[in-house]
Amino acid sequence: MSEQALDVVIYVVDDDEAVRGSISFLMKANGYRCQTFVDAQDFLANATLTKPAVGIFDIRMPGMSGLELFDELKARDQLLPVVFVTGHGDVPMAVEAIKNGALDFILKPFDDQELLSHIEDAVESMTASRERQVLKETALERLSKLTDRESQVMEMVVAGNANKVIAYDLEVSQRTVEIHRANVMQKMGCRSLAQLVRMVMIARSEI
Repeated sequence: MSEQALDVVIYVVDDDEAVRGSISFLMKANGYRCQTFVDAQDFLANATLTKPAVGIFDIRMPGMSGLELFDELKARDQLLPVVFVTGHGDVPMAVEAIKNGALDFILKPFDDQELLSHIEDAVESMTASRERQVLKETALERLSKLTDRESQVMEMVVAGNANKVIAYDLEVSQRTVEIHRANVMQKMGCRSLAQLVRMVMIARSEI
């Protein structure tokens, strides 16, 4: 269990008290924080979705179903990774949920290790996504510190132009280009052209 996993809340939404208790015990025994809810309405009214979380939803529940709850969260732009717990008769619905963005589904009675594997995969995915976001924020912050001329030079450097070509195109001396280039490398925290190219690609990536 990584330290990152301890920052993730596992939300269990199931009308079966025994299932809620079993999953909660399993999650806590493996280092996760866990909150349980008796139905979808209870979840929508009381869950705090401002921190990293994974949902474990029963498909069939009184009132709003697990699938309807999942759709409601998507409508609210709250993209929570969800594992559905389902009976054999609900497999077609569970498959359709995956097509609509759910993480996966497991059949009742489920194997503890199978459920844990799904949760661990979700946490690892969120961790990697957060790391990419941090890298992008860092790259954008560094880019914002470049002057207009440094940005020009950087673009031409990343495009593969030699200093003398850049100097000719910008109508400045090669020494001036070398100074701007050194400033770019320093502000971007890069020691090589390859690092600079990667940093620019990260800043412009879609995450």
